[in-house]
Amino acid sequence: MTEQFFFENLNPEQKKAVDYLDGPLLVMAGAGSGKTRVLTYRIANLIAQGISPFNILAITFTNKAANEMKSRAEKLIGEPAKNVILSTFHSFCARLLRHEIKITNKFTSSFAIYDAGESRNLVKQCVKELNLGEKIYDGVGSRISALKNELITPEKFRENILYSGRTYDAHIAMIYELYQKKLQTNNALDFDDLIFKTVDIFRDYPDILDKYQERFQYILIDEYQDTNVAQYVLTNLLAAKYKNLCVVGDADQSIYGWRGADMSNILNFERDYPKAKVILLEQNYRSTKTILNAANAVIQNNFDRIPKNLRTQNEIGERIKFITCETDRYEAAIVAREIKRLVDYENFSYNEIALLYRTNAQSRLFEEKFMNEEIPYIIIGGLKFYDRKEIKDILAYLHVIENPHDDLHLLRIINTPRRGIGITNLNRLTELANAQGLSIMETIANKELLVEEDFSPKFRASLQSFAAMMMSFTESAKNLAVDELITTVLNESGYMKMLRDNTKEGKEENISREENLGTFLDSAKEFLEMNPKGTLQDFLNHVALITDIDTLDENESRVRLMTVHAAKGLEFPVVFIVGMEEGLFPHAMSYDSDESLEEERRACYVAITRAKKKLYITAADARMVFTENHNTEMRQKKISRFVEEIPDECIESIGTKAKPPQRKSAPHPIYRPPTAHRAAQIKSPEKKSEPPITLHVGDIVNHKRWGLGSVMELDRRYVTISFANPEIGTKKLVRSAAPLNAV
Repeated sequence: MTEQFFFENLNPEQKKAVDYLDGPLLVMAGAGSGKTRVLTYRIANLIAQGISPFNILAITFTNKAANEMKSRAEKLIGEPAKNVILSTFHSFCARLLRHEIKITNKFTSSFAIYDAGESRNLVKQCVKELNLGEKIYDGVGSRISALKNELITPEKFRENILYSGRTYDAHIAMIYELYQKKLQTNNALDFDDLIFKTVDIFRDYPDILDKYQERFQYILIDEYQDTNVAQYVLTNLLAAKYKNLCVVGDADQSIYGWRGADMSNILNFERDYPKAKVILLEQNYRSTKTILNAANAVIQNNFDRIPKNLRTQNEIGERIKFITCETDRYEAAIVAREIKRLVDYENFSYNEIALLYRTNAQSRLFEEKFMNEEIPYIIIGGLKFYDRKEIKDILAYLHVIENPHDDLHLLRIINTPRRGIGITNLNRLTELANAQGLSIMETIANKELLVEEDFSPKFRASLQSFAAMMMSFTESAKNLAVDELITTVLNESGYMKMLRDNTKEGKEENISREENLGTFLDSAKEFLEMNPKGTLQDFLNHVALITDIDTLDENESRVRLMTVHAAKGLEFPVVFIVGMEEGLFPHAMSYDSDESLEEERRACYVAITRAKKKLYITAADARMVFTENHNTEMRQKKISRFVEEIPDECIESIGTKAKPPQRKSAPHPIYRPPTAHRAAQIKSPEKKSEPPITLHVGDIVNHKRWGLGSVMELDRRYVTISFANPEIGTKKLVRSAAPLNAV
């Protein structure tokens, strides 16, 4: 294989990044600049230059990206690429801990990995046991996660707050400490522990660290701007001996500060590695010149960045369509209509179109409209397949088979299906286990203890029957493949019979659950096809680390709905960025600091650069919002500052304020030729249609939802009504949108 083969499809900057093999390297890769190609070719070139694939570690942030890179590398270099460890941080650490965690004498190699939902449930148990009240529960899980991402143990946190005098911090310390004890009792780790415990082992056992430093002499880290403290420390521990560390990222796409990512890791790389070589990838292969120029113009308003200017040889492309709508409901209707036009008249497929929003709550109106218009869609970041009740139930059985001391999963299934194990006695059993320092399964096995505690013979018999069933499953697991074990559990536990006999949920719901379990069984078979020697532990590890992006079928013809943050790393021919208003995007919570506002601008930059050919930006003059009194009302909105930062030559204002036509098939585009400067339209929107009823101050009106009220004030666009119901009070509504009837 010739050297030319590796470089023939690369631009000059990419070639430098692929060819610089020894020593620290920072590749600052702009959006769409081919960083995956660089990483893949770099791996192939390392192997071609005689570096053993056994000595290469490549880390990225999604399983999807890791699998894509591995597939590309195998096509380039063949069989040797299969021996490269190419995974996420969490997958890498989970694999390492299966081999090394036993040295701590606190966990066994069969430890469970708790997902976010299971971690929340465990936190809730801790709060309940400590009698701290449910109010404290909100935010505790996030706080503990943040502490772990900063490598702060419960003991260290307690020291830090010793003199703070803050009751809340003291409560957090108590919960954190009990939470960790329960994890250890259950022989379980949460997601944050995977990295935290790996760092602990490296720090406490230098010989183990040295073993992995020798093993991984060449390290590549993707999306380095998104690393948190724990990931940063882990990376530098591994790279300390040989310093052959290549990090790839883009400070302009650092948008996860709210979950612990530290952009300074990439900005300070040259401080950490003074001999580092820095290469900028500035040629974009994704977007049109117009879209790219808009993105460059927006991000240049940020101060905290490494300057670069993306360029492209792609076509100029269409101007960005900026559409203003009277209300958020009109926004949903107009977007739906344009999507149908793009599919019907411009030959786009639904899966080529993405709808991006700042907050998850924005999806509701679009979902309703898409369902009404029969537009197929899928929400990325919604209810994940593996989070469905029936899937979680069967996974809980598998977890207890693998690890009988896993109390959290055991409590989920001990009475599912119903076995006459009542909640009162179950709570007593749990308290007894905690008091004795035993797992629940160990407590069940102690028949004398159950008699001493005066549990009824019927309850004890139910427990023994459950324990015997689980023991038989554990024995079966030694001889059965994973898919065969799942089938055995579904049938012999009575779970399938429960679904078929349960009429309360309805026939369709139960059929859907059965179909989901069938899909789950198929996923186990697919896992075994990829991993013929895969064990139950391997399968549980695989499932625990799956994300919704990993399971997305890219060819499924549905519009993609997702937050801007979920869209990172994806690209689409057509993108709609909706809700571009002050207080929403940028979010009102970002107004407190320049740092937060700059992160919002980076999120906008990420959103813009997801688009390849067409980009639409929409905003509403008025939007239904939740008030401080936990009510909702229509409030006037201002156009986002980010829209104003886009150059005039890159964007054309549509400014449609009229209600969308009722007829469904409109062959014409939703926009009209641009009028004057869009800022003038924003400041002085023209009324395109009369309100549905004539109103005067003093009129009595009936609101469809809030009942009778009196008109207090009127102007061309708004009506202020004092409602008879004192809980509703006075509301300022958009005249054309308010569901009012004259009385």
